[in-house]
Amino acid sequence: MSQPYSFIDHDYDVVVVGAGGAGLRATFGMAEKGLRTACITKVFPTRSHTVAAQGGISAALGNMGEDDWRWHMYDTIKGSDWLGDQDAIEYMCREAIPAIIELEHYGVPFSRTEEGKIYQRPFGGMTTKFGEGVAQRTCAAADRTGHAILHTLYQQSLKHHAEFFVEYFAIDLMMDAGGACIGVVALNMDDGSLHRFRGHQTVLATGGYGRTYFSCTSAHTCTGDGGGMALRAGLPLQDMEFVQFHPTGVYGAGCLITEGVRGEGGYLTNGNGERFMERYAPHAKDLASRDVVSRSMTIEIREGRGCGPLKDHIHLHLEHLDPKVIHERLPGIAETARVFAGVDVTRQPIPVLPTVHYNMGGIPTNYRAEVVRPTLVNPDATVQGLMAIGEAACVSVHGANRLGSNSLLDLVVFGRSAAHRAAELVKPNTSHKDMPKDAGDFAVARLDKFRHAKGAVSTADLRLEMQKAMQNEVAVFRTSESLAEGQKKMRAVWAKRAELGIKDRSLIWNSDLIETLELDNLLAQAMATVDSAAARHESRGAHAREDFPNRDDTNWMKHSTVWVNERGETTLSSRPVHLYTMTNECQVVPPKPRVY
Repeated sequence: MSQPYSFIDHDYDVVVVGAGGAGLRATFGMAEKGLRTACITKVFPTRSHTVAAQGGISAALGNMGEDDWRWHMYDTIKGSDWLGDQDAIEYMCREAIPAIIELEHYGVPFSRTEEGKIYQRPFGGMTTKFGEGVAQRTCAAADRTGHAILHTLYQQSLKHHAEFFVEYFAIDLMMDAGGACIGVVALNMDDGSLHRFRGHQTVLATGGYGRTYFSCTSAHTCTGDGGGMALRAGLPLQDMEFVQFHPTGVYGAGCLITEGVRGEGGYLTNGNGERFMERYAPHAKDLASRDVVSRSMTIEIREGRGCGPLKDHIHLHLEHLDPKVIHERLPGIAETARVFAGVDVTRQPIPVLPTVHYNMGGIPTNYRAEVVRPTLVNPDATVQGLMAIGEAACVSVHGANRLGSNSLLDLVVFGRSAAHRAAELVKPNTSHKDMPKDAGDFAVARLDKFRHAKGAVSTADLRLEMQKAMQNEVAVFRTSESLAEGQKKMRAVWAKRAELGIKDRSLIWNSDLIETLELDNLLAQAMATVDSAAARHESRGAHAREDFPNRDDTNWMKHSTVWVNERGETTLSSRPVHLYTMTNECQVVPPKPRVY
């Protein structure tokens, strides 16, 4: 192994990788409890992708009408198409209420009602009385809710003296001989130095892997680094076939138009000017769940009823709304439409198209945020010293399809849960065992392999080939043929991984090397996604198989698990869905047809 540089070592009680909403909620929560906390982030914290979250964060506060966390739980289970773990969903929906009140006290500037309460808007799939009415459950700070939450959590982290390592790229986990996680190796992108961070708990909060697709709402930083590290550590990922397409990405640009637009009264039309959602979801209409709306839009376009000269998109209307409402509640959306679509939303509809938005799958965890390594004896066995939260994790509260505004809630509730659990497991200032002699060697070997890569294939070209294969073959609708083609293309992409070349190998690090390390993370998760999708012979939530159009609870009400090795080969298995609750405050929701 080539190792021309030495490590700089750091010892902490806990190490958090990622500074988005989940990472910061865990970081400040752990620091608040007296734990010496390090947060490693490849971008400045307030540039993390949570800053782009628009519509709001769900909680049954009942500020805009009657509500109950049990109704929220029911909606989330139904939205998950019965693949969500009901104990975790119960925990999230019950804890949503105190978690949001805490955010308010920490300083999140929520929009307000005339009475001064937190403003709440309707969102897709959110109902009252177990599906009878429409719930106004999504707490909003205009249409910049993620921005408001992220800045507040960062300020709280600084207040509680968490230590930040900004523009450090986490390369790989450090695991001991017994399979426990002891920390992480990271590269300082300022000077190229290598650092070993030891923690009694390491928390992966690295976000999703949306950039496996060509058109997505994700930032270019959303490369699933935590999932890649977990796979290389011999851990599985879960439910990777479930990729959410948001119904309303700006046509041609992919930028997100929040579901809050439809919550405020916006609606969709096809090329004939028809409000077509009435045909697909007669009750919920434009506020059906995201997978239902995305498929409905795709059907309209496929059957020749799209908008524009090419009939290849759909129109989203706001022009009937009071401009005052748009200015107060949707100012960012008006700006996004103007910049990326050239549209004045007070006069013209926004051209939109379903766009990859969220990964329901990720690193399997329990509701305490502890990473699960399933075995035949114990499908819920945990990995000592390792946690995962946010979009990087699969708790699973979203199952086969996430409801809008449950993502910010996921970040806050399980970042908070990770802090509570870490405080139970770790005594402040506990000393570390002697560092294993080979700690970090795996990360350095991988870094050197790519740093000295001399092949003819560029990172940018191979990334584009992967993204087009995923976009075209693992899409809103899937068939055996399209998925087989996707598997074939992705294996061809993986084969070219050995032919990658770095532009300037004289540098210890450069942007091309970082993008290559990110691509390596993306490739593994793309392989996991396409193989998991090909294996699941049913339609459930965001996974819509035209050759298996029905949900099959007898054979497929189970979480898929997948391992990916160095050769790109996958091993598939499963673990049971938790069809039980934690307390007697609510009942298990039995499976039934999912209609809106």
